[in-house]
Amino acid sequence: MTVSSDQDRSEEAGLPAPPADGPGLFGDAPPPSASPAVADAEPAAPYRVLARKYRPTTFDDLIGQETTVRILRNAFALGRVAHAFMLTGVRGVGKTTTARIIARALNCTGPDGKGGPTADPCGVCPNCVAILADRHPDVLEMDAASRTGVDDVREIIEATRFRPMQGRMKVFIIDEVHMLSRNAFNALLKTLEEPPAQVTFIFATTELRKVPVTVLSRCQTFALRRVPQVELTSHFDRVARAENVTFTPDALALIARAADGSVRDGLSLLDQAIAQGTLDGEGGTDAAPIGLDLVAGMLGLADRGLVFDLLDAVLEGRPERALAITGDVYERGGDLGVMLGDVLELVHTVSRLKAIPALRDNPEMPEAERLRGAALAERVPVPVLGRTWQMLLKGVAEVEQAPDRRQAAEMVLIRLCYVADLPPPGDVVRRVLGQDAAAAPVQASASPAAPTGGGVQAGASSSVAPGPEGGGGGAIRMVANGGVRVDATARPAPEIGRVEEMPLAPAPRTWRETLALVSGRDAMLHGHLYHAVHLVAFEPPLITIRVERNSLPGLARRLETFLREMTGDATWQVRQSEEEGEATIAEQGAEIIELHRAQAQAHPLVQAVLAVFPTARLGAVTDHALDDYGLPPEELALESLAPDLEFAPLDADLVEEDDLDADDFA
Repeated sequence: MTVSSDQDRSEEAGLPAPPADGPGLFGDAPPPSASPAVADAEPAAPYRVLARKYRPTTFDDLIGQETTVRILRNAFALGRVAHAFMLTGVRGVGKTTTARIIARALNCTGPDGKGGPTADPCGVCPNCVAILADRHPDVLEMDAASRTGVDDVREIIEATRFRPMQGRMKVFIIDEVHMLSRNAFNALLKTLEEPPAQVTFIFATTELRKVPVTVLSRCQTFALRRVPQVELTSHFDRVARAENVTFTPDALALIARAADGSVRDGLSLLDQAIAQGTLDGEGGTDAAPIGLDLVAGMLGLADRGLVFDLLDAVLEGRPERALAITGDVYERGGDLGVMLGDVLELVHTVSRLKAIPALRDNPEMPEAERLRGAALAERVPVPVLGRTWQMLLKGVAEVEQAPDRRQAAEMVLIRLCYVADLPPPGDVVRRVLGQDAAAAPVQASASPAAPTGGGVQAGASSSVAPGPEGGGGGAIRMVANGGVRVDATARPAPEIGRVEEMPLAPAPRTWRETLALVSGRDAMLHGHLYHAVHLVAFEPPLITIRVERNSLPGLARRLETFLREMTGDATWQVRQSEEEGEATIAEQGAEIIELHRAQAQAHPLVQAVLAVFPTARLGAVTDHALDDYGLPPEELALESLAPDLEFAPLDADLVEEDDLDADDFA
């Protein structure tokens, strides 16, 4: 294969090719000049991989980076080229290639040697040729991964003091700049901020977050995006045709998918597929094109149809079919861990098809995904897809840690088949309730997850505080999460087609019960009531409060509306006052906590422990007798106020005055 034929095929495919009579892109020795008589005796030129052979040499050759190319072209056209660039992106998207194109654009003198900086370097002037050959004295590249110290940066700083020897600009290209040490970055800052007029810095990195902000602020940052799969497929097809090799569209699409947006990775895989395919008698101009099976085997991937078959077997709960597929893949040398990853990716694709039906007409999606994936999306509900995704995600991690990857993968598939016929959680709840549709639970509890506006969540309650008479058959109870539980009496299930309303909450008897009722239903209102509202008077259905400044606007009106809707009583009124009122519930709880802390601090046992361990500190003091607001239970309020008084039981009979013994009053 001669260089001239390579160049001809590249021109036919619209791809750049290295100069026929010049050195390689990275300083390869030029082919030796020989007379026709001895040409056959000379050894053939060493093979150059596709990633080097078809490396872009102009901005037009860059694929998938339209935004970056447009900005750079405009900058050269307006004469507003920055003195420092930061190019970031994943591996193989063209960071170093873009840096070399910028270096050529800055130093190009045109075919006549009189041109200035241009976004379209000629490629024939001495500067362009030398930069392409990686031997220009004024374009210096440094790998920061191997030269990370301050001394390496000092060499660059010293070099900036001298004028260019051959070109117009000195260009310093530092690859993997995030690997520089902290001191090296600091040494570079001053020169980077105010470099000489003839110096340009171009940095490339895959880890932008590791570059100090002080460096980023002195550079123009360009994020090179992953190249879309469709563009990669078209590019690989052009390269393959330039190499007189043919691929099936599915095979090229698989290589583009495996490249994951990286042109260099994809060209390396394409090079490998060409070598394997032509060795097997495929891919030539007169032979059958290189197909999907060969590429999939090269990549260690299972056939896409087998992945669909495996997912079908798992979702239908057929473990014998699933294990038969994995056994076949294993015998063919496939990695079952990789196959589980393919199934995981397929579940994600099906979920996207279900969420965005328009993707079924997307040309970027392979035909198998559009047809079989769309059929799966039609019949598999979202909860099942979500459950399958979570189990596969955990299973892939288990396979990586297991001593036998096949055993771990098969156990994951068996678990997936076992849960295939289990209904989603929502259906389980409805079955437990004995209904085909969601209905009011027998015992409902409001929690922080309940929606604002009075909705309650189904839950079980074993301990119910009795409510007041006429309270709608329920009671309010503060629970450990700071919310409130509304316990209702059991009722028969509603008739089919009839929507039964949720029970109204009982009217709160105290200010603390009011906060408990709000908790879990209106988190914002509850927070302001807890921290910023002082109770002045609680006389149901009238509540008088003082609201601190900068609190929730319209708080009183919002609380009033809330109480009316929750209790069904339209007589509730909430008024604001300027009186001092009580401390907020938060302040009361904090005061009791400090009191208990002081009591615990003074306890003889605690004092003895602190004497032995002088550096120890008393931690949190918890009193399990307090409620969730850190206050004593309200039913003990009378007892705490008058501990010496004794009260008759509530069910005691009344005693007439004549029945009393006069001696009792002596």
